[in-house]
Amino acid sequence: MIFARKVWRLLVAVKDGLALLFLLLFFMALYAVLSARPSPGAVREGALLLQLKGAIVEEPAMIDPLERLFADTVPASQYRARDIVMALESAASDVRIKAVVLDLSQFTGAGLVHLQDVGRAMDKVRAAKKPVLTYATAYVDDSLLLAAHSSEVWTHPMGGAFILGPGGNRLYYAGLLERLKITPHVFRVGTFKSAVEPYLRNDQSPEAKMAAQALYGALWEQWKDDVVRARPKANLQMAAGDPAAWMKAAGGDTAKAAQMAGLVDQLGDEVAFGQRVAKLVGEDRYDKRVGHFAHTGLRTWLAAHRPSTSGRAIGVVTIAGTIVDGEAGPGTAGGDRIAELLDNADKEDFAGLVIRVDSPGGSVMASERIRNAIGRWKARGIPVAVSMANMAASGGYWVSTPADRFFAEPSTITGSIGIFAVVPSFERALGEWGVTSDGVKTTPLSGQPDLVGGLSPEVSAMIQGNIEHGYARFLGLVAQARKKTPEQVDALAQGRVWDGGTARQNGLIDQFGGLGDALEYVAAAAKLKVGEWHPAYLGQTEDSMALLLESLAGDGSGQQSVSSGDLAGIIAARQQALAGQVMADARAMIGAHGAQALCLECPAAQGAVPRQSDARSGFLALLERLATLF
Repeated sequence: MIFARKVWRLLVAVKDGLALLFLLLFFMALYAVLSARPSPGAVREGALLLQLKGAIVEEPAMIDPLERLFADTVPASQYRARDIVMALESAASDVRIKAVVLDLSQFTGAGLVHLQDVGRAMDKVRAAKKPVLTYATAYVDDSLLLAAHSSEVWTHPMGGAFILGPGGNRLYYAGLLERLKITPHVFRVGTFKSAVEPYLRNDQSPEAKMAAQALYGALWEQWKDDVVRARPKANLQMAAGDPAAWMKAAGGDTAKAAQMAGLVDQLGDEVAFGQRVAKLVGEDRYDKRVGHFAHTGLRTWLAAHRPSTSGRAIGVVTIAGTIVDGEAGPGTAGGDRIAELLDNADKEDFAGLVIRVDSPGGSVMASERIRNAIGRWKARGIPVAVSMANMAASGGYWVSTPADRFFAEPSTITGSIGIFAVVPSFERALGEWGVTSDGVKTTPLSGQPDLVGGLSPEVSAMIQGNIEHGYARFLGLVAQARKKTPEQVDALAQGRVWDGGTARQNGLIDQFGGLGDALEYVAAAAKLKVGEWHPAYLGQTEDSMALLLESLAGDGSGQQSVSSGDLAGIIAARQQALAGQVMADARAMIGAHGAQALCLECPAAQGAVPRQSDARSGFLALLERLATLF
């Protein structure tokens, strides 16, 4: 028995030792992965492969590790627009790259400004006599615009290309709210501040429809002009003018119809496409499966092409996504977070500042905090410019006002100078169930806001007065920035949204140009020559956990993954997106805190939304918010 016990203890000790060893090895491996960066030495001669499994955005949203680990599905990736542009431009001059390949089968979209930036970068690759090839199961507007800039466009024989065009209907809830006996107390200024119309009307007002027609019409013309310039043989009238007749002429074959209209060049599955690329750049020496070709993925390429940091720094602060109070972001513009970034960097030797805005606005208080922090930079006497991306509307324009010069693109959405607030009350709904309110008040404001008894006339008048005061302040800030009178600004404001071309004509921006143009302006104003400065992006750091999760999801450099992309699938996906619109509208009514300078009527880039793997979490959060109101 003694011998058996000793043997047992030995076995337990060996087991514990092995467990400890494996645990140590696991944490060492985890540390290695977390600390790892794609090696520049991993760049291979062949193709630069951009496998875009998600959206192109100004600032990728932060990955929630728990959400990523426990989600039913992997959240769509987000790619920083300037990274894609830099990768393409550097590939044009790198002798190791023989061709550029874009796999757009799982591309979910981008704003028009970002699409045009990427398209111009693709043109530079082609100008360097290097082929650019795109593949997708099926193309829609965003991927079609990128494909137009390629030298060969491939689609699956059961896929196609479909022009949907901007615009469409939105939901109106006045009838539903009346049936539920919910009273939306709306406070606003501006004839065109249509963000609150869904809670007050059952249809679009004539003023909002007129503004939307002008905006969408301008964006539609710019999209068509870009596609036709890049691909003159494309027959957009055939594909967009009468799509049913176009499809009938092709016998219902969507891929053949796309070829007839000159939207795609070749039909073939991903294997056939890979074989075509392999003929141009060579086969993959490490993966001998059919359809594989020599390539380098995006993350590896970016690691090998770090931007220069020589010369003086010009700060770039990114304000992307909805502007909210607190520390939210990246991907959401938390007012406290961005103000702290600016204030913490204030002591460094920056020659100037560029405000990069891609936001529909949001909280007035958060917008003002960011504006004040920018103003503290400007008080040092350094040049400040704003670069507007896809949109700089409402609060996005508010934070732009300290700039010395305003840059935007013709397809930028801007303006929406107006303020609103929505406070729902449930006195009628609860009254149906016998719930009432009563009590003792010492002042007209006692117990307000009373979401059961409703808002008192005094509170309603005070909130409306505060909204009007905020609007007057907004007009004053814009008037000072644009050297106009408040009355002149008011004629352009009233909550109306403008495209960049019209905004330049009416004086809301100074000139057309992108981020590079704004940086060059600031450098020139700081008397810096070429090579004497570099951009320094405030708050842009690499998150080790994010890199790990992205690594687990793949580099985007493996075998092409094709998602369902026939016409029925595309329509079904857009139908499902309506649920997201309902949730967003409900949050806007119930979840907003304080006055909002927010452009809810601004068209969002398809797919360019914060990462969210499980819509149930948003629904549960909304239910929780509703519960707190009762």
